[in-house]
Amino acid sequence: MRPNETPYQQHIAPLGMMAHPHTRVLDVSAVVHVRGRGTYTASHPPISTRQLTALPLFSYEETAKLAVAGRLSEYDHHFVAAFARRSHAYFLFYRRDIQAPSREYRTYVARVCLGDVSYYSYVELPLLCRSSSSSSSPRTYNLLQAAQVGQSRGPDGDILLGVFAAHLSSSSTSTSSKPTETSEASALCRFSLDQLDRSIDSTRDLCYTQDGRVEGGGQVAYIEYEVKSSCANLLTNTLEAYPCGSDHTPSPMASRIPLEAEAVLVSRSARLTAVAVDVREGHSVAFLGDSKGNLHKVFLGSDGQVKTYAVASVRPDAPIHGDLLLDHSRAQIYIMTSNTVEKRPVAECGDHLDCDSCLSARDPYCGWCVLDGRCGLREDCQRGSLGGHWLWSFDEAQQCLSIQELNVYNVSRGDQSPIRVSVPGLPALGKEEVYSCFFQDTEAPAMLSTTGVTCSTPDAGILPLIGQGDDSVMVTLSLRFLNVTVAETQFTFFNCSLVQLLSGRRPCQGCVGSRWGCNWCIHQHLCTHKHTCDHGVTIYNQKVETPIPTNSQTTKPEAPPIPTVLAATIYHSRTTEAVSPTTPSGTSTTPSPSAVPPSVTPSSRAATDPHTGALWSSSVGMEGDHPGTAGTTAEGLYGSGSSAPSDGLATGRETPNSYSKTTLPSSARGKEGSDRSTIEPRAESVGWSSSDLSSTTSSALMMLVGSGEEVPWGHSEELLTDVSRMDEGKTVTEDPALSSAWPSGAQGTEQQTHSVDREVEAGYAALYQSDAADSPRLLECPCVEKVESSSLLPVNVESKITLLGQHLHLFQDEDLDYECVLDVESGSVVVEASVETHPTEQTIFLITCQLHQYTYKAQVEEYRAVINIRRKNSFVIDSAEDLHVTLFNCSVGRSDCSRCRTAEPRYGCAWCAADSASSCVFGPSCTEEVTHTCPAPVIHFIDPVSGPVEGGTVVTISGSNLGQKPEDVENSVTVAGVPCHVIPSRYEVSSRIVCETTGSGAEKSGQAVVSVRGGGHGRSTHVFSFQDPILTSVSPLRGPKAGGSRLSIRGHRLRTGHAGEVSVAIGGVPCLVLTIDDDQINCQSGSSNRTGDHGITVRFGGTERHLQGITYHYTPNPNITRAAPSKSFLRGGRTIRVSGHNLDVVQEPKLRVTLSPPDPLPPRRRRRRRRRAVVGGGPGAWGRLRRIVPEPDCPEGTLCGVKQHESLCTVISSSMIQCTSPAVGPEARRARVRVHFLLDSLQFEFSSVSGGGGGGGGGGEAFSYQPDPMLFPLNRKDRSKPYHHKPGSIISVEGVNLDLAISKEEVVALIGDGVCTVKTLTHHHLYCEPPAQQPPRPVRRGEEGLNHLPEFTVQMGNLNFSLGRVQYDSQAQMSFPPEAQVGVGVGASVVALMVLIIVLIYRKKSKQAMRDYKKVQIQLENLETSVRDRCKKEFTDLMTEMMDMSSDLVGSGIPFLQYSTYAERIFFPGHQESPLRRELDVPEGRRQTVEQGLVQLSNLLNSKLFLTKFIHTLEVQRTFSPRDRAYVASLLTVALHGKLEYFTDILKTLLSDLVEQYVAKNPKLMLRRTESVVEKLLTNWMSICLFTFLRESAGESFYMLFRAIKHQVDKGPVDAVSGKAKYTLNDNRLLREDVEYRTLTLNVLVPAPGADAGSAAQTAPAKVLDCDTITQVKEKILEQTWKGTSFSQRPHVDSLNLEWRAGVAGHLILSDEDLTSITQGSWKRLNTIQHYKLPDGATVALVPRNGKHQHHYDSHDYMPGEKTPMLDDGEEGGVRLWHLVKANEEAELPKQRKGSVRERGGERAKAIPEIYLTRLLSMKGTLQKFVDDLFTAILSTSRPVPLAVKYFFDMLDEQASLHNITDPETIHIWKTNSLPLRFWINILKNPQFIFDVQASDHVDAVLSVIAQTFMDSCTRAEHKLGRDSPINKLLYARDIPRYKHMVERYYADIRQAIPASDQEMNSTLAELSRNYAGEVNHLVALHELYKYINKYYDQIITALEEDTMAQKMQLGYRLQQVAAAVENKVTDL
Repeated sequence: MRPNETPYQQHIAPLGMMAHPHTRVLDVSAVVHVRGRGTYTASHPPISTRQLTALPLFSYEETAKLAVAGRLSEYDHHFVAAFARRSHAYFLFYRRDIQAPSREYRTYVARVCLGDVSYYSYVELPLLCRSSSSSSSPRTYNLLQAAQVGQSRGPDGDILLGVFAAHLSSSSTSTSSKPTETSEASALCRFSLDQLDRSIDSTRDLCYTQDGRVEGGGQVAYIEYEVKSSCANLLTNTLEAYPCGSDHTPSPMASRIPLEAEAVLVSRSARLTAVAVDVREGHSVAFLGDSKGNLHKVFLGSDGQVKTYAVASVRPDAPIHGDLLLDHSRAQIYIMTSNTVEKRPVAECGDHLDCDSCLSARDPYCGWCVLDGRCGLREDCQRGSLGGHWLWSFDEAQQCLSIQELNVYNVSRGDQSPIRVSVPGLPALGKEEVYSCFFQDTEAPAMLSTTGVTCSTPDAGILPLIGQGDDSVMVTLSLRFLNVTVAETQFTFFNCSLVQLLSGRRPCQGCVGSRWGCNWCIHQHLCTHKHTCDHGVTIYNQKVETPIPTNSQTTKPEAPPIPTVLAATIYHSRTTEAVSPTTPSGTSTTPSPSAVPPSVTPSSRAATDPHTGALWSSSVGMEGDHPGTAGTTAEGLYGSGSSAPSDGLATGRETPNSYSKTTLPSSARGKEGSDRSTIEPRAESVGWSSSDLSSTTSSALMMLVGSGEEVPWGHSEELLTDVSRMDEGKTVTEDPALSSAWPSGAQGTEQQTHSVDREVEAGYAALYQSDAADSPRLLECPCVEKVESSSLLPVNVESKITLLGQHLHLFQDEDLDYECVLDVESGSVVVEASVETHPTEQTIFLITCQLHQYTYKAQVEEYRAVINIRRKNSFVIDSAEDLHVTLFNCSVGRSDCSRCRTAEPRYGCAWCAADSASSCVFGPSCTEEVTHTCPAPVIHFIDPVSGPVEGGTVVTISGSNLGQKPEDVENSVTVAGVPCHVIPSRYEVSSRIVCETTGSGAEKSGQAVVSVRGGGHGRSTHVFSFQDPILTSVSPLRGPKAGGSRLSIRGHRLRTGHAGEVSVAIGGVPCLVLTIDDDQINCQSGSSNRTGDHGITVRFGGTERHLQGITYHYTPNPNITRAAPSKSFLRGGRTIRVSGHNLDVVQEPKLRVTLSPPDPLPPRRRRRRRRRAVVGGGPGAWGRLRRIVPEPDCPEGTLCGVKQHESLCTVISSSMIQCTSPAVGPEARRARVRVHFLLDSLQFEFSSVSGGGGGGGGGGEAFSYQPDPMLFPLNRKDRSKPYHHKPGSIISVEGVNLDLAISKEEVVALIGDGVCTVKTLTHHHLYCEPPAQQPPRPVRRGEEGLNHLPEFTVQMGNLNFSLGRVQYDSQAQMSFPPEAQVGVGVGASVVALMVLIIVLIYRKKSKQAMRDYKKVQIQLENLETSVRDRCKKEFTDLMTEMMDMSSDLVGSGIPFLQYSTYAERIFFPGHQESPLRRELDVPEGRRQTVEQGLVQLSNLLNSKLFLTKFIHTLEVQRTFSPRDRAYVASLLTVALHGKLEYFTDILKTLLSDLVEQYVAKNPKLMLRRTESVVEKLLTNWMSICLFTFLRESAGESFYMLFRAIKHQVDKGPVDAVSGKAKYTLNDNRLLREDVEYRTLTLNVLVPAPGADAGSAAQTAPAKVLDCDTITQVKEKILEQTWKGTSFSQRPHVDSLNLEWRAGVAGHLILSDEDLTSITQGSWKRLNTIQHYKLPDGATVALVPRNGKHQHHYDSHDYMPGEKTPMLDDGEEGGVRLWHLVKANEEAELPKQRKGSVRERGGERAKAIPEIYLTRLLSMKGTLQKFVDDLFTAILSTSRPVPLAVKYFFDMLDEQASLHNITDPETIHIWKTNSLPLRFWINILKNPQFIFDVQASDHVDAVLSVIAQTFMDSCTRAEHKLGRDSPINKLLYARDIPRYKHMVERYYADIRQAIPASDQEMNSTLAELSRNYAGEVNHLVALHELYKYINKYYDQIITALEEDTMAQKMQLGYRLQQVAAAVENKVTDL
């Protein structure tokens, strides 16, 4: 039994362990008896040895058990685990420490020898797990949850791992005290088993030889379980002689000193519940389960390290059971919860697919198998036992293999070089096993070295192509074993020829500044990776140091000169020390590009780029260093034969602001295309900037990519010649082979990384050994820097251009032949150039382009012409990127003198007055006279040509010579003689003046005049008019407030001013102007937020005009409520009728049909497919998706885009519009169809209005198109022949799909001009009735022959069918013989005579019957009229009441009762004074003794045996009535209210006995009635447990129902005498009379709150009926004026008088009976408001009654019993009271059905009584929502079901299973009788049990019907209803099946919910006990119980004495003690 369970939860939890030496089972079980067997006995010892080899199995000898002398229940064992080790068995458990004062629970370990069958060697030792002493809040964990033994290689040997939980100590020392709940805090503790054995041995030794005491200390060992033994002082040899004890040694032994351990792991969020241990790699791994369903994996290192490395969720919130088991392979673990078992692997190494993931998992089971390339256990790795082959995941120092270093990180494409790959920790291979290098997917052999392997680069032909726009390609260099990648990094192949092409106008600078170490051949104009050129000068790379030979130049072509110094060392006057280490002779002299090593020297500074995360490194330069000292420095750093860093970044010699573009090499790149951190070079360090290539250059670049060779300049020259247009006679033909090598559509990505090698090849170092003093001058690229002369050149004027060049001497030319090339528009202009050396600087040259006239055709003021310098008939030399000259043309944009004179002075433009035509030219080029004064202005046009007389019109005057600045025309512009103010900001030189007119004062017209200062004046040819616009009318005069209406505003001179400045506003709302005419403005109204009349305003610029006397009316928006039909044929034409409101304000209604392709895929897949289409379809893919018109290749009949079709609608009236469906194509059958109605600016979707739901919502029927019908010709055999029609018959037309989308009324069939009326329309036939005569056909010219016959046509929408001509057949003359005609005539005469005779006889007989029939018919018609009138009236009342219910029902909070009052009314209904409200009624002198006796009785009731005996004894007594049973059950409930857990246990026991009784009889009858104590106990238990649920969940719905009932009942007449009401659900309480009444509102004087007695009172309205009695009026007034006060706090109605105050002194007391009461014979009618003739609005007051008449009501105590209405006095011959109906009237009504329908005395007609049953339906409909809400609140499982319901229902299911009851109906009946019947029906019938309200009899009548409906819904039996069934059942006949379904689902959901444990239930019950402890008086209840004990004292004593167990427990004796104390009873004591 767990500490958080109670002693009353009695389970047996067996725990066993196999002991092989003795073939016995050591069985451990919690010593708690099986339910119902009585108190704890020795029949179940805590530990016993069971037999397995002999029968009976599992039997044990008397000595083979642990003997317990004390009461075992006091110890409360709970065994957790057992195990065997060596020669001992160990048991782990926790129990109460009886020896301690706190009696708290502690954990113990018990040990016993395996061969000790008598348990002499039994020793207990406490275990204590505590938190770390260093923790802030030390804590002790004393409850063991689970334990397991694990092996350890540490110093402690084997260990015991246990998880402990913490809890508080018991609050009481009694045996029945319960431990508090276990907290979530728990810990894992580790105990050494060797230390455990030593502690147990020490305890045993002390108890054997030292009386259990230590020297100088107290007692340590003692004897447990109250066994009569004690520790001894035996001889010391006893330890050796009897290590397992004997019959003379003390036993059982226990230690007071615990074995302590410090928690290695603490869990505060979830309680640890399970543990399992395994050993891996010499360390322990623990698996811990917790209470929240998680599995923790914990590493326990041998060095004390503890780490949780993984947490896995097993089942959320499902505690893991303590039995965690590892399988035999230790690879799987079994995890158990309360209802599941799962098997999971201990580790999931296979989930980690790469080394990094494997090692980062930190799983002690896993490791990375290097050569297998997978993550797994060590034993699964083939070479796992070898060093370096298996990398342990849990070792944090362990790292994956990676390529740490390469000797070269990049090489030229096609250059084969050895690559040394350094991989530390590379595993050794066996014989004939090798590694391989892979460049991407290209394999290269690998040779092992001491630090890694050496690979050679592959051929260029098998390498990946370089992308467009790139100069290199990066590939993955991977080291592999077989197909397993061991390590990888990135490697780069570059192409210097591509560097040249990508360098734009500076190929040399781009080459020597590239990151790849390319060098430049000046004479070949070639960028190469080679160190030397074939001939000419070489310029070496500025970024990478290259070898320097001793000689600088040679005269032989075979040996090209080799420059000896890096150009970078003097670039921008910055010096860099060149390091020249010595190298052995004989090595290769081929230069190799090098990379920056991964490490940075200490002198460097690093910073991180915030955007890319790239590392920027800068080194501090050292000034003054001489290159000659470098050799010594390098040798000192690297030693002889080593390579030195190759540039300033590594050596720290680069200047501070010089940045290099660097990629830090990765040891193991993920895959190609991964992100790369890059460093962009700075422009100033590189010396060049990249620019976009022309398309031709790009093509040339594409041709070079496929080859790995360097591109000879001959090819490059041709390409660049084509770009520069140097030689127009040369063209470039693209080589197909080269072009095809470029991948189609490939998009190159610029390789943003480069690497510099850590080492320079040793062979190159010898070249650095030359003396620095012998080095020649350093070199730079020849280039043209800038334009030295003016770069601004006029066109058509000979000009000379001078440019500045540098280093041209490197070409070693003698002639210096150069030419200038200018790119002008689409051609090139080549001009001879001369070159001169600068007089002071020998490296600077002046290049002069000879005189030349430049021109261009473009109409632009300036033209930027790129200029290049080209070696004659050769290549273009480097030039600055922005090297250009600017050509300008003065005549462009300067067509007149003013504009010419305002040109910028730098152009030098002048107006040249020539004879033919003047123009603006470059000043020095003018051969004629230069004009300094401009001619007079010319005005071309003005805009606008009119404006309002108020002025403010902005006029634009356009022309020429309109001045050179605004000041020239300021104050000199007039329009029609009116000044016009110039707007300077809008003035344009010479061409435009913008001015604003001033007011003219009247209408006038005139020209515009402009005067220019000093230049004359000009006059316009156009006339400007000042106008006064007038508004006269508007149409239409109204429109919807949503806008969209087209308005026409009429008037005069409306085209005034700018058209764009004319605006219209309707009441401030803009109206969009559409067109403007002189007499009319058309605009579209905007949306307004309000309706009504609005004025119309038109603005002409800044002037307004208002429409006088006429307004525009905004109406409510049109709304569509219904549209039908919803189908149409494809050809359309079907009339769609649209209903709604305000439809006549729509001007142009339309119907729009939108067809869109169907969506076969869900949105996510559809988007993915669309994305793929865009990627694969090129630039036009999106365009195709968005096309509205299908593409040309779209299959016929398939919709590939969106189509829209529209048709106009016709407004019929304000509520009707007719539309015709538009014709669509056949693709509509497979498309999505959406139909909208367009009402100007409003839009309604068809599907939202087709259901008649109005303009919103949806859920209607969607519009659809159906296939077109087909009609076959009338004469299908021969269409040329007419169809012969026989008059009088119908015409049948065959076809298909005829009725799919049309009705017969819509089909029009014509025969000529006559209508053939359609009678029937089916899917295949059309039947119509033609005219009787053949209709004529209109004669048409040229028609002859058969064409005169009418044509049969059928019109179906837009479809017209011509089915052939129709010819009527004429009737032929009859050929009948004369003899036959005579015979027929004679026969007809005879028949007519006979018929005449029969008719006369029949007429005479039927005359009397007819008179009787008419008489009865008149009576029936009168009756029918009466019934119809009354039904109509009742239906109207019903609808009115249902609409008013929600607004009238107003509450002021829910007046819940206190729990004490609630319990009193539930427990003791019908009792005037319950024990809960009384005090203990005993003499004061005996009170203390009696109270002590009652306490003893309370303790005696805690004995389950006594209580059950007591109840069973009382129930067998014949005088113990059912009322006594219920009363005793309630007294027991009160007495045990503080111990609800025990009360629940008693209930379960008694209920189990009750089940056994009914199973033997009829189980379906159980719990149907309250015939036993247990049934009333169940009612009370449910009421206690569901009180909270009632208040929080169902109470609100129930109260709303109660208020609704009361509200509805009070709205109609209620007979105060009979209690019958007009509005009720109970037909027995139905007022079957039509009482005339009306509602009055009385003004009630209510005292103001806090006011004095003399203060003025406030007035409150109260609604009453004029037929109410005075008492009913007072009740309604109290209800309405005191609605904020609960019923018990209100004054009683009988304590108040109703006073009518008609004036200042007119006060009249009203009462039910007084002298004015009307008495007729023996009947006296109660006074009503109508009797006193109170008017509506009368003032009344409630005043206290006089003392002599006042009834004293201290409070509104609950009075049990039914509140019955007033009854007559019952005296014979006395006066009988009546209110609305006399008592005998309704009884006589049925008798009057036999006679006349009129009452005696000619009174009004009496109705059939059943007609008033419609009032029941009215009441039901009104209350339906409230009833549904209440049933839903009770039966809903959406919120948590009350725990008590789940717990009890599970108990019933368990009892049914226990007694083999499988009938579901029986279990359903049990549940219904226990919950709905015992609780809910009781509450529903008695709202006063839960609310502080007064339930009148008529409200009770309604509630009883609802309660009966609820009960019927809970039964599974079918109720067959008929005409004779009770009306109350018929009322809810249709609703009960729905309620039944709710009940079934409620029961099913509870059954499927998570089971409620005893722990949860007890926790809830304990909380209830605490919450309501002070609400009940248990002493009075105990005293009342004792009265029954006293009454049946002898029988109870006899029953106790006859029970053996009761005798042992001395229950009879204890009862006698109670009797002696309470009653001073003489007993046998």
